[in-house]
Amino acid sequence: MLISAARAVSAAAFEVGWVTARAAMYPWGLLHDRGDDIDPQLYTLTGLSPARRGLLGVDVAAATTPIVLVHGIVDNRSAFTMLRRGLRRRGFGCIRSFSYPPHTSDVRSTARRLAEFVEEVCEETGADAVHVVGHSLGGLVARYYVQRLGGDARVHTLVTLGTPHEGTHAARFLPHPLIRQLRPDSDLIAELAEPAPDCTTRFVAVHSDVDQLIVPARSAMITHQDLDAVNVPARGIGHLALPVSGRIVHQICTSLVLSGTSGRHQHDQEQALAATGEAT
Repeated sequence: MLISAARAVSAAAFEVGWVTARAAMYPWGLLHDRGDDIDPQLYTLTGLSPARRGLLGVDVAAATTPIVLVHGIVDNRSAFTMLRRGLRRRGFGCIRSFSYPPHTSDVRSTARRLAEFVEEVCEETGADAVHVVGHSLGGLVARYYVQRLGGDARVHTLVTLGTPHEGTHAARFLPHPLIRQLRPDSDLIAELAEPAPDCTTRFVAVHSDVDQLIVPARSAMITHQDLDAVNVPARGIGHLALPVSGRIVHQICTSLVLSGTSGRHQHDQEQALAATGEAT
């Protein structure tokens, strides 16, 4: 109990510090993404960083598959500043950010916009599939796209960070239409619980024991029997800190490198990934 309390206090202190930093960074996230990412069609090693050369040598698919980042509610792409940097340092060369406005009021319509964005990324890069990383509401938008709009045909792996897959009781305190969709008894959450036997996307759900916005914390886990999902615990990391934690960046990179693995070996590696999160 004392360890849990200390962990919660530490997480809260970090959250306060990160909120302050985010306030300063937020305006930069409103600027247009200039598309200065490395083209995933560059298979040559000439001029590439050592990290990118290394990843290309080990797993070409991981290094060249575009990664689409989807931020949370009332946020923007600046929330992924640290994650983008971490992914690049580890050799991932094509990273795009999908943004939606603060006044968004419906998960389903936003998911349709995400579907259009993914198609644009695939057309631009020549890729057949993408990976998606979604924080909070962004993860739910991405899951709806994958599970209900046929997005599994494009999304190989979906990583969610602190996403209310089973809703959150914290959403009961605000009457906003979008927030109401995040309640455990909403029609949206019920729709996502429906059978999805043909969904082929891999899911990695990162959930925290001290998440202040996901109540109860286990709601950030994926328990759908039809989905290929592994749940990774993030001990002592608050909701807003999930995209900036070095530990989480490492777990995301590990998950995406595993995308090139198949069969029993992949399953064993995924379980090891979950166990690593449990131990931290």
